[in-house]
Amino acid sequence: MHLSAARPRAAAISASVWTSARGRLREDLDAAARRDPAARSRLELLLCYPGLHAVWIHRVAHRMWQRPGLKLAARILSQLNRSWTGVEIHPGATIGRRFFIDHAMGVVIGETAEVGDDVMLYHGVTLGGRSLERTKRHPTLEDGVTVGAGARILGPIVIGAGAQIGANSVVVRDVPAGAVVVGVPGQVRQRAAAKADPYDVWADPEIYI
Repeated sequence: MHLSAARPRAAAISASVWTSARGRLREDLDAAARRDPAARSRLELLLCYPGLHAVWIHRVAHRMWQRPGLKLAARILSQLNRSWTGVEIHPGATIGRRFFIDHAMGVVIGETAEVGDDVMLYHGVTLGGRSLERTKRHPTLEDGVTVGAGARILGPIVIGAGAQIGANSVVVRDVPAGAVVVGVPGQVRQRAAAKADPYDVWADPEIYI
């Protein structure tokens, strides 16, 4: 391919990547605005919300992690992310779209964790492991899951779509879709009512206190 032909193609790819990244950024800001009534503008969210910053930095670190020669660099970036935001996300963790961490501080997400779309975590949440084996050892959160402050979700378990995990709960078993879980160890207390709006997350104040 001639250099003159390659340049427009490279420019088109670059423009497409930028357009996609800008769309994802706007999507994240809109999702955060809907979940946090204290947010007054996109600019405030962009500048002042470490939960968003942590996710954006993780996306870069995760892409680096996919390349064998950049794994160490990805780990270094994830540690800088931890220092800057108070959120520790291993670069190997898989994070879906419109993920929001409110208040952010003290969140830990392990290497093999998988987080779906429209998931929300509050501060102090741990998605941790219970094994020293080099295998899938961290939880999977399906779409629309909400996890209250201080909750611990441990092991290669599955939290079903739309489930709500109460504040300070410790969950070590699979949770069915749409369930409300509270306590230590976490127990399914009820099934959450079906919601038309995925951002209308709280069925009970006990979940987030």
